[in-house]
Amino acid sequence: MPSMENSRFDLIKITLPDKTVIEVLKGIAAGEVLEQVLGDREAEKAVLVRIDGVLRDLSVSLTDDCSIEAVFLEGDDVLHVLRHTTAHVMAQAVKELFPGTRIAIGPAIANGFYYDFGYERGFTPDDLDKIEARMREIVSRALPVERREVSLSEARAQFLALGEVFKLELLDELEAQGVESVSLYGQDGFLDLCRGPHLPHTGCISAFKLTGLAGAYWKGDEKRPMLQRIYGTAFFDQKELEAYLERVEEAKRRDHRYLGKELGLFSVDEEIGPGLILWHPRGAAVRKAIEDFWRDEHMRRGYSLLYTPHIARRDLWKTSGHLDFYRDSMYAPMEIDGVAYQIKPMNCPFHIAVYNSRRRSYREFPLRWCELGTVYRYERAGTLHGLMRVRGFTQDDAHIFCRADQLQGEIREILDMTLYVLRVFGFDRYDVYVSTRPEKYVGSEENWERATSALKDALKAQGLSYEIDPGEGVFYGPKIDIKIKDCLDRSWQCSTIQVDFNLPERFGMCFMGEDGQPKTPIMIHRALMGSIERFFGVLIEHYAGAFPLWLSPVQVVVLTVTDRADAWARSVADRLKGTGFRVEIDLRNEKLGKKIREAQLMKVPYMLVIGDKEIENKVVSPRLRSGETLPAMELDDFMALLVKECGTAFADAARQRRPDTD
Repeated sequence: MPSMENSRFDLIKITLPDKTVIEVLKGIAAGEVLEQVLGDREAEKAVLVRIDGVLRDLSVSLTDDCSIEAVFLEGDDVLHVLRHTTAHVMAQAVKELFPGTRIAIGPAIANGFYYDFGYERGFTPDDLDKIEARMREIVSRALPVERREVSLSEARAQFLALGEVFKLELLDELEAQGVESVSLYGQDGFLDLCRGPHLPHTGCISAFKLTGLAGAYWKGDEKRPMLQRIYGTAFFDQKELEAYLERVEEAKRRDHRYLGKELGLFSVDEEIGPGLILWHPRGAAVRKAIEDFWRDEHMRRGYSLLYTPHIARRDLWKTSGHLDFYRDSMYAPMEIDGVAYQIKPMNCPFHIAVYNSRRRSYREFPLRWCELGTVYRYERAGTLHGLMRVRGFTQDDAHIFCRADQLQGEIREILDMTLYVLRVFGFDRYDVYVSTRPEKYVGSEENWERATSALKDALKAQGLSYEIDPGEGVFYGPKIDIKIKDCLDRSWQCSTIQVDFNLPERFGMCFMGEDGQPKTPIMIHRALMGSIERFFGVLIEHYAGAFPLWLSPVQVVVLTVTDRADAWARSVADRLKGTGFRVEIDLRNEKLGKKIREAQLMKVPYMLVIGDKEIENKVVSPRLRSGETLPAMELDDFMALLVKECGTAFADAARQRRPDTD
C-alpha cells in the first residue's frame, strides 16, 4: 500500500462545471472521472470530454490539474467529431469490401465528410450501396474506437506492413517537421493516422448517408495519383438527416449550371477554354440590368467611373507586390516590342496610375472611383465550377482615396451602400468577418493595426456584429468580408472592404496637405458583389431562375390565340418595348396551352394572352408564371403594374436602411 506522502504526490485537482474541485489519481482516464461524478447511467451518455475547454477523447489520461466537463451528442463541434468518426467507419467498410484499397485522408467538412481512396478502378453507385450497408453493420456492433500514442518509427512500421503508401508519405512530412510521436485510431483491425478526437464507439453513429463520388488528385496536385473520393454526411438523428437530404435535392434543382443551360443564360465552351464564360442574350440581359443599377447607384453616391486596360507592363506587378505574393494566380507574361507584359489579375494599380497622373490636394478628398473591370486569374482545372469559380471575371471594383480623418466615415458609407445593394437583390441575411494579417504581408505592423482598428470601429458604429477570421487578410491589408445567405441558408462570399496603407507607399502616392506638406493618402479597396459572374450564379440558385421582375431576362411574353391577334399583339409588344421593358412575342401557330407552358418553363414573370376579346376591347389579359390569372386590363394599367412591381425591390431595401446611416 502506498504511503500517505506518495498518495498526495499522485493526486491532481479536477475542477467541475459547477466550480467544485475534486482530487483524483494522476493518470486516470477522463471517462472514469465522469463515472465518479455523474454516475454510471449518466456517464454512459457522454461521448467526449472538454478539458480546459478543448474537446478530447473519453480515454485520455489526466496528468495535470485541469477543468473537466462531460460532452454529449449535441452542438456543432460534436457534430464535426461525429462526422469524422463516420468517415473512419466508411474507410473500414471500404477496406473490408475492396481488399487492396489504400486510404489517403478523410476529414469532416462543412456539411459532412469525405475520404480519398486509392483503388484499381473507380467506385460506382452500386458500390456506395454496398459500402453503406457494411457501415450499418459496423455501427450495429458498437465497436470501441481506440486511441494509441506511438513513436513515428512504430507508426511507420505498422503502415508499411499494411501497404498504406499515402499514410507513409504523411509520416515523412511529420518527421520533416520534427514530430516524434503521433496518435493512431482504430476499431476492429482498421487503423488510421489521426489527431482525433473521436466518439468512444461506432454505436454512437445513427443517421448517415453516402452522397456522392468524385475524383481527386492526391494533395490536389494534378501530377500526383488520381484518387477516388467518397462523400457522405451524418447527423445526430434521422429527422435532421432527412431535412438535409431534402435541401440537397433542392440545391440540385437550383444548380446554376443546369438552369443556365435550360434558361439560355450562359455556357462554357471547351474550344474557347475552361473557366471562360459566354454570356447568351438572356444572361446578358440580366447582366445589363445588374450593371445599370450598379452604375446608377454609384453615380448617385458620388463615385466616378473609370475604364482601364486588360494588360500592363510586368514591372507594374513588381511594384504592386503581386509578383511576390500572387504569382501562382497570374498568367504567364507575354512579350510585346521586347517588353514583358502581363494580363491583369487586379484593377488597383491602374486606379493608382490615374491618381498619380497629376498632383493632388487635400481639398479633393475623398476620391471615389469605380470600374466594372474584367480580370484574369489562374485556377486549377479541377477547381473550376460554372460561374462560381472561373478564370476570367468582372469585378464590381472601386477604390476610395481619402485622408486619415475621413477613413471612418468612408468605411461606414461603404457598409451602408453594400447592405442596401444586397437587399435590393434579395439578400438580407449575412455574416460579417474581419480578416486579419496573414503570415506573408507588406507594410508595417503599426499600419496593419491602424487599418484593422478602423474596420472594427466602423462595424461597431454601424451596429453590425462580426467575427474575427485570423490570418485571412490580403497581403496588403486587412478586410471586412460579408458572406450572404441564400434561401437554402448557404453562405456565399461576395462583398469585401479592404483598407490599404501599403500600396500608396509602394507607388509613391501623395497629396499636398493643409499645412503645405506632402502626405500619403489611405486607399480603400471595395467590391459589393465580388464579381458579376459569381454573383449571377448565386442569384440563379437563390431564385431558382425565377428572377424578380426587374431582373428577369424576359419580363413579358405576348401570346396570341390565333393569327387574327397578330397585329394587336405586335402593337402591345412595341409599346412595352418602347417603355423599356424586355418583351418577347410568340406568334407561332401552336396551341395556347403549349405556349403558356413553354413561357412558364422559361420562368417569364408575365404572359399576355391576346385573343378576339382582347382585340375587340383593346385590353390585355395577364397571366403570372405561377399560373394565376389577372382580370383583363388596359395596357396603360398593366404597364403601371409593372413599374410598381419593379420599384418594390428598391423601395423595400431603402426602408430597411439603418436609422443611424441616414
